Amino acid sequence: MINRNVLIIDDEEGLRNLLSRLLTLDKYKVFEASNGEEGLKLLSQEDIHVIVLDVKLPGISGIDLIPKIKEYDNLVEIIVLTAYGTIQDGVTAIKRGAFDYITKGDEDNKILTAVEHAMQKANMSQRIEHLEKRVSEKYNFNNIIGKSLKIRETINLAKKAAETDVTVLLTGETGVGKEIFAQAIHNEGARSKYSFVPINCSAISKELLESEMFGYKAGAFTGAVKNKKGLFEEANEGTIFLDEIGDMDISLQSKILRVLETNSFIKAGDTKPTLVNVRVIAATNKNLNVEISKGTFRPDLFYRINTMKIEIPSLRDRKEDIPLFIQHYVNQYSQHMNKNIGEIDEKCIERLTRYSFPGNVRELRNIIERAIILTEGNILLPSSLPADLFSGNIIDSTPMMDKLDEVEKLHILKILEDTEGNKTKTAEILGIGLTTLYRKLKAYNID
Repeated sequence: MINRNVLIIDDEEGLRNLLSRLLTLDKYKVFEASNGEEGLKLLSQEDIHVIVLDVKLPGISGIDLIPKIKEYDNLVEIIVLTAYGTIQDGVTAIKRGAFDYITKGDEDNKILTAVEHAMQKANMSQRIEHLEKRVSEKYNFNNIIGKSLKIRETINLAKKAAETDVTVLLTGETGVGKEIFAQAIHNEGARSKYSFVPINCSAISKELLESEMFGYKAGAFTGAVKNKKGLFEEANEGTIFLDEIGDMDISLQSKILRVLETNSFIKAGDTKPTLVNVRVIAATNKNLNVEISKGTFRPDLFYRINTMKIEIPSLRDRKEDIPLFIQHYVNQYSQHMNKNIGEIDEKCIERLTRYSFPGNVRELRNIIERAIILTEGNILLPSSLPADLFSGNIIDSTPMMDKLDEVEKLHILKILEDTEGNKTKTAEILGIGLTTLYRKLKAYNID
């Protein structure tokens, strides 16, 4: 429900009552205080979003009360009441953080309009804070899935990075969750109050990428009709995440290096440097040492971003975490699709655990999403998994075998698993008679 609570702080009882009736008729819930101390007490007790504040108050003045209100709750919007001819008080109030000022005796519509605009801004700020809080809760180290030793070691290293302001290089295959780690490092660090700005360096052309990162001045080139703020400016005081930095054009790499070394850059069409204070987290799925040897990546930039390198393990290197991911995504997509899937067949977990997942966590997520779509009942069965998923890319944890009969035994077990133990179908797929299959099963001690 949208907040409609207004607090009036004014020592003139008649004016308080008049404003209170006016705002109550316009569907606001109004609270009243005769001085600053009463106002601060009500602010601590009630969910106030807009305050109408008189400049002249007994004790602490309205002007001096503004920073105290903002210190208590920065999302509260303040409209200052000034006497006729004291506009300078209103200007001073705005400089201290007030939303607007109105003169006592102004028309009712002007007062109501000012309060409505302040209320809209206050409610919008609250929604944004709520969304940011949800994002922060989603992207933190506690919500990174996995209990394996490798992922725990990676999380511990990332936590140490979050405690500092150093440049971080995240490496690992596509789909391992590099952006999730980058966001967690930002959200757990000192810059969490400010923006986290991601940019995919491989998804944008060289010319457009430069404009996106650094912006430009109006008239810098044809079509530049107004100033454009770049992503480095948007991320000022916060974090910029340069995803797939290994794909960045080498001519742009020198500009990134300059930002890292001088905290400044010169945007297109400008003659003066723009100063920024930004933390850089970079990520790549490439071996940058190889790219350096090929001449496609600057060694000086590599040394600069490699201050703290964090290798995120592939999913196949932490197979014990796969069941946790399966359960997480089954719960997530079941809820999203309004399905009641409360059980996962053990064969689903077994088969997925044996798969090598070249696309890592992203691939597993897509497989489960598809499986949930196809599932009719309340149990996730192997039949909902892609039929061609296990034709290759199987993790073979069995030692190399030399004997043909050992290979044949494993093959029969695989087909039995695929047919869910149906021996007639297994014999058909193997191209042998059912009697022959039973004989082999007995010979290999397969139940």
